[in-house]
Amino acid sequence: MTPSASSVGPPTEEVAGALGRALGGEVRHLRQVSGGASRVTSAFDLIDPDGTCHARIIQQDRGKGIAGPGRVRGEVALLRAAGAAGVPVPRVLAHGDDEADGLGCGWLVVERLEGETIPRKILRDPEWAAARAALTAQCGRALAAIHALGPEVMEGLADHDPLDDPLSFLDALGEVRPALEFGARWLTVNRPAGSRRVPVHGDFRLGNLMIGPAGLRGVLDWELAHVGDPAEDLAWLCAPAWRFGGTGEVGGFGDVAALLDAYVSAGGEAIDPARLRWWSVYATVKWATICAMQASAHLSGTTRSVELAAIGRRVCESEWDLFVLLGLAPTPPWPTPPEEAAWPDPPPPFGRPTAIELVEAVREHLERTADDEVERGARFTARVSRHVLSIIERELRWGAVFTATHRRRLEALGFDGDRSLAGAIRSGACDAAWTAVGRALAASARDQLVVANPGYLPSDHLPAAST
Repeated sequence: MTPSASSVGPPTEEVAGALGRALGGEVRHLRQVSGGASRVTSAFDLIDPDGTCHARIIQQDRGKGIAGPGRVRGEVALLRAAGAAGVPVPRVLAHGDDEADGLGCGWLVVERLEGETIPRKILRDPEWAAARAALTAQCGRALAAIHALGPEVMEGLADHDPLDDPLSFLDALGEVRPALEFGARWLTVNRPAGSRRVPVHGDFRLGNLMIGPAGLRGVLDWELAHVGDPAEDLAWLCAPAWRFGGTGEVGGFGDVAALLDAYVSAGGEAIDPARLRWWSVYATVKWATICAMQASAHLSGTTRSVELAAIGRRVCESEWDLFVLLGLAPTPPWPTPPEEAAWPDPPPPFGRPTAIELVEAVREHLERTADDEVERGARFTARVSRHVLSIIERELRWGAVFTATHRRRLEALGFDGDRSLAGAIRSGACDAAWTAVGRALAASARDQLVVANPGYLPSDHLPAAST
């Protein structure tokens, strides 16, 4: 799934007109509600000729490279089969994969379910307490039902070796990430025996689940569905990236043992802990590569977006999670934070305000004005922009120190840069020094987090670069 040219962006009057013609009604209030690397999701109201108003959702694929021939049709068949099997899903009302209709190379319209999808609200707000208590068992039952769907559904789904994906994505993007090479090498060496092949959702986690007061109301966003190991979906739901600050190992809200019990009770197979761990590591490496892909959509000019740009700096979160899962991450107490480089006052030839002081001023302006924005989307963009400016501010202060320390770590291992280390890891040449390489890369992942998102670390104290 490599990035490709996109003809789909924020909804326009032309899209609303094409949608109305396809559905036989008038489209009103068309507005984008989310936009990832592969799809744009928009909400709208459809007014029938008799004046009846229906709440609807359209999902449009961004480009031909993402939507293979017939993929939308396969997804529709899967959604309908899942609904018939008792999985809570929105009804599919229309779909198409002909660009001549003006809606892109692949799209589908579903009913709009009522509820909440924002993970942090679901995990924190008191009104969702009852839903949180029910979600673990509900997710286990839903996944068991999905994995029990018959072979007729699998005919329309992709089926490939999971290890074909992460590193091929990085190769296509030109990214050099020794930590992800390290994770992929572990996956290759520790791969479990083959398992039963079933339909898997591919992205089953908070954010893609519609939650109501009593719990799960709908499983959304099936575009990554494929044929695979049932443990993949279970591990994805348990991945650290999808806990959103919650304390539960299952999506931030639940217990792994309770999830597996509910899954087995609903007809799912028993999952060996070692197999679940392998897929947990896989989920972590895969999400890191997806973050890099989403950033590439911005960097390539396909979709210029401060949100996508910021996501690129989340790769180090998954790298840190990887080393935690493998037992190689350093633990607190952290060293004292480094001092920023000493600059003359004022630094020649630019004078003051310095780059740090300018970034600080813009960030503070956004902090003061973000809540004044009327549109929710504008407030969100302002928050993301503040976050990006904070990253820049911390990198200006500490980037040179961390870069030099990372270089010294590589030299101590006998490498002159990330590229040579990454190649050695992929070839297996580092297997004999596995722990030393892992601990060095884990320390560098921690230093990246100090810049990108210090709150992700298990301590309030910012660590310094260390050897």
